[in-house]
Amino acid sequence: MSSPDSEFLLRLPDGGPVARGRLLDEEGANGSQKFVVLARSPIRREAVPSFEKRVASAHRFRQELIDAGLIAESTSLPGYLEATEDIICGSPSAAAAIVLGRSSNGWTDWKSDDGHPLADFVELVAWGPSRTWLVRGSNVAGVDMVNRLWLPEGWVSLAAARLSEGVEPGMSKNRLRGLVEEDYGSTATYTQRIRLVDDFHYFLSRMRRGDIVCTISNGLLYVGEITGEVQQVASEGGRSNLRRPVEWQSIGYPYGELPEELQQKLSVQHDIVDLTPVQALVAGLGRSDEELADAVRDVTGDPSMEAAALDARRELELPEPAEELADELLVHDGEWLREVRDLLSDERQLIFYGPPGTGKTYLALKLAEFFGGGPEQVKLVQFHPSYAYEDFFEGFRPQEDPETREVAFRLTPGPLRELADLASREGNRRVPHFLLIDEINRANLAKVFGELYFLLEYRKRSVRLTYSGDDFSLPPNLFVIGTMNTADRSIALVDAAMRRRFAFVELSPRTEPTRGLLRRWLAREGRDAEPAELLDALNSRITDPDFQVGPSYLMKDGVYRDGGLERAWRTKILPLLEEHHYGEGVDVEGRYGLRALRAAIAPSPKTAESDPS
Repeated sequence: MSSPDSEFLLRLPDGGPVARGRLLDEEGANGSQKFVVLARSPIRREAVPSFEKRVASAHRFRQELIDAGLIAESTSLPGYLEATEDIICGSPSAAAAIVLGRSSNGWTDWKSDDGHPLADFVELVAWGPSRTWLVRGSNVAGVDMVNRLWLPEGWVSLAAARLSEGVEPGMSKNRLRGLVEEDYGSTATYTQRIRLVDDFHYFLSRMRRGDIVCTISNGLLYVGEITGEVQQVASEGGRSNLRRPVEWQSIGYPYGELPEELQQKLSVQHDIVDLTPVQALVAGLGRSDEELADAVRDVTGDPSMEAAALDARRELELPEPAEELADELLVHDGEWLREVRDLLSDERQLIFYGPPGTGKTYLALKLAEFFGGGPEQVKLVQFHPSYAYEDFFEGFRPQEDPETREVAFRLTPGPLRELADLASREGNRRVPHFLLIDEINRANLAKVFGELYFLLEYRKRSVRLTYSGDDFSLPPNLFVIGTMNTADRSIALVDAAMRRRFAFVELSPRTEPTRGLLRRWLAREGRDAEPAELLDALNSRITDPDFQVGPSYLMKDGVYRDGGLERAWRTKILPLLEEHHYGEGVDVEGRYGLRALRAAIAPSPKTAESDPS
């Protein structure tokens, strides 16, 4: 590996020539080390459109160098500029930005001749790839530190008003815990002290030069790059005793326009939040697709990473249902399927409701498998009156240790937590995942969903979980489809909170696609249409639409064996109507039996005489 005083290399976009530079010992911009771009290094001719907005100081410095002739037309590389002499920059990132004509993280973009990033050659506390952080500062003891100190003077800070002097980068978490117990024992609660230990450890030992830092103030997200190490200073009111120098971008991004997945992470209510899982979304702010791809390609050299970065910023789209799907599902019109798709895309929660036998569960499964790309992305659960949060999301359950054979209560994920974890894995985030909840109205939804009920409406937020204490949000690619039997509990009884969180789609024998479903199925199977006529006649006699009978009772092969229709009518359909009319003294057989219905649909003698056949 190269020595610390070696030259570092930076290849220009699209396999271009290589610029050369060297890290200097002197302190430069805001606590960083200066970096020199060596003479004759090639420099990109055109700056990207976002350069001036994202890093105004580097853009201005580059233009000053061009005006002064320190950057001029290359004499050996047509189409490129070059440094006419050594150019000393305030930081490695400023040097990389001047060469590339765009914002750049110099600690990772400048590399040794054997491919190691510059950050590996600097004495840093943390190690590994650069990370992205959120640090809150808009209300520190009633003061907006973002606009008062951070942006104008180039810092990010923690209050640490009572923390002992002499803390050092790299302090172990255990040692910090001892300091916090000693310094904050009488002024902070147990939970507050745990959070302080985590925040101090992040700030002192996990953050490093080249990491990206974000903060929020007045509805804007600001992004910058950490350029130096921790400083412990006395500050006004003890509001910023721990500081790190930051080179902030010159613009803020409106919070409401940020990608949903980024808003979810930003809503976590801690002073410091690790945003590394969504760092591609942060990197893409203010950049066009071409600029983002250019930056990722230069840093990684991996085309798959370039595609992943572009994919992360795109809205998830459900596939367009083709006419073949409508034919397979015997739906009367492909436009109905497209409407269901649009409802899922807009709401992400949908309920099919209707009487029994209308194919709600079958249709939900088929659509989920189609939109999700296969059964692997679909999980089915069925609600019942005793179903609870611990069954649905997570709770403590007895489990046996396979080695000791002892039984202990352990936190166990339920189906929603398992599916959410699967949907949020790297590589799955652009794949739709579906949770199907059969008989959704048979459980106490407020009890089952708990704090997750909030997330069904506010998908861009996160909540603190009851048992694990984790901060949790529903992945944008997780969809929920419920089924509701209106004969079990009327749709009119659904509370307003549930109506607000779900789109409702009726599947009823009185409306398509259910009304003509049996007739279409019989035609496809080459069977006589009499069962469809009998079902229509039956439902015409049932005045309550919630108790009309769906076609699926008559869409089974057993119905069409000898005596099958009579058997299905006697054992499946008439018992439903007996229950519906219980205590009313209705002659169910006389009104709804096959003999009565066949007599009703039989052609009259006059019609039979006039029939040309």
